[in-house]
Amino acid sequence: MTNRYVIGIDLGTTNSVLAYAKISGEAERSKIGEIPVEILPIPQYVAPGTIESRKSLPSFVYLPTEKETPQYESAFADRTADSRTIVVGEAARRRSSEVPDRSISAAKSWLCHSKVDRRAPILPWGAADEIGKLSPLDVSRAILRRLIGAWESAFSDSPIAEQQVVLTVPASFDAGAKELTHEAAVAAGLPEEKLLFLEEPQAAVYSWLREIGENWRKTLRVGDKLLVCDVGGGTTDLSLIGVEEEGGDLTLRRLAVGNHLLVGGDNMDLALAHFAAELLAEKGTKLDAWQSTALWHSAREAKESLLSQNSQTSHKLSVLGRGAKLIGGSASADVPRDRVAELLTDGFFPKVSLTDKPKRRSGSGFREIGLPFEQDSAITKHLAAFLTSQSAVSSQAGENAVCPTHVLLNGGVFRAAALEMRFFEAIADWFPAQPPQRLCPSFELDYAVARGAAYYGASKELGGIRIRGGTARAYYVGIETAGLAIPGAPRPLKALCVAPFGMEEGTECEVPSDEFYLTVGEPATFRFFSSTTRRNDAPGTLLDSSYIAAADKNDSETAELDETDSLEASLPREDLDEEEAPVKFKTRITELGILELWSQSTESDKRWKLEFSVREENE
Repeated sequence: MTNRYVIGIDLGTTNSVLAYAKISGEAERSKIGEIPVEILPIPQYVAPGTIESRKSLPSFVYLPTEKETPQYESAFADRTADSRTIVVGEAARRRSSEVPDRSISAAKSWLCHSKVDRRAPILPWGAADEIGKLSPLDVSRAILRRLIGAWESAFSDSPIAEQQVVLTVPASFDAGAKELTHEAAVAAGLPEEKLLFLEEPQAAVYSWLREIGENWRKTLRVGDKLLVCDVGGGTTDLSLIGVEEEGGDLTLRRLAVGNHLLVGGDNMDLALAHFAAELLAEKGTKLDAWQSTALWHSAREAKESLLSQNSQTSHKLSVLGRGAKLIGGSASADVPRDRVAELLTDGFFPKVSLTDKPKRRSGSGFREIGLPFEQDSAITKHLAAFLTSQSAVSSQAGENAVCPTHVLLNGGVFRAAALEMRFFEAIADWFPAQPPQRLCPSFELDYAVARGAAYYGASKELGGIRIRGGTARAYYVGIETAGLAIPGAPRPLKALCVAPFGMEEGTECEVPSDEFYLTVGEPATFRFFSSTTRRNDAPGTLLDSSYIAAADKNDSETAELDETDSLEASLPREDLDEEEAPVKFKTRITELGILELWSQSTESDKRWKLEFSVREENE
């Protein structure tokens, strides 16, 4: 009999990991907490012509020159969809500091950047087109293909197409980013019918649950609130999980998730690179754009070295020469450990007030197109804003302010003891009467998300504790207002709630409202919005145009709605005489997490469907 496994994949911004648990044979008769979860070593190029297996796969892609390509040709060669040879993993990461214009990193961050065409060949960003760029979708597919190749090589008698696969995504990923991740996963060869999404902070909690077993019920009590802070290479993910009682037993429910925050280890590398550039400038070396990018990639290794336990007092950062004075050589600067620790703790985890808010706007009216990193790098400010907003929501519902009782940290950033310590110092100042207790798992943070994903999959298969909560957002559709046309000004939009916060998968609801006109027979743009804070809006709630105007300004001070990817479609006109049909709405969230918005004609039995993914995997 073919063995059955559950596979957990952490498709990370900086590193990707595959974990697995066997759920056939003896595993079916054992307790869920006793099922071993293993990390799969990933064969990859670590240098030209040299292949080694590592427990993680750096999420880097290198585009070799025609002369370099033969060095990477083997049974483990990575290829694009059009059969070009590329390099994925450790060798690509190493080349990123040497040849930055042929190196791709942070594809996951680009995949959720809705202001660019994520299916277009745009990476490496800013590089010349003749190198043969790839799309964020292509890069994500290539990374997943390397993980799949490692599985198929190690378990040739258990094809991945026959296994249950759990793929993790940030809790803050919007519908478009999730749909693109799903597209990349299926294109890479993951089984569409056996593929689940799981929010990364929840995966970290599942990893803790697996480690502590039934004792979690002695650690957490009814009414407790667990704050999960996941600071990875590219993003910061915040989730709040509550402890409730159902039928005399404790259960976990995801209460809220934070906004998508593009700040993490990559930003720390950039800050360190900027500091090193200043040291080089003091020695008379001015870097060009190519060298600055190379220095950014080199800073990653320096940060990990300097913030590790028993590190050296300094680290030499070098960059290859480009100018007449440096051709054939390099420039270097010694970066002191104490200065780096101060730079990163004060810059990213400063002690702030719970009422402090992060800066959202730059001082310039223009900025380059690129990854939309947060204007304010202070993660503690973003955390304060998240807790404050959730307290406001609770207050509106007549509940007490949100005061987390426990904290679980995740993400490679917190391997640095100095950053972990500063985080807890900052949050303890907010709640001096009862500082949140720290959950102290012994597992390695780099592999927690993948392990938790595999354990979650096993829990679904064999029975075990699961975090519940429904959708983490309320969803809205934009409705154009009626009125006189004003030259040069579009008509304002109102926002109609079509799916409430916490709507469970596998359920449906009628949307009570007046009739609205649906455009048919010609292209139209349908705008969708969501909110993590408007928890009391019922289906049919109609918000005036000021809410969408605030969302369009992207002003976190006033905006309660976030726009998801708009949908352009031409719905069939069929045999209608008019290009508009009077309709009412019906919403359904499928078991796969797809929100189906049905427009039902009020004059006939005709209906039209719009759908996009809103899966917040929580069961």
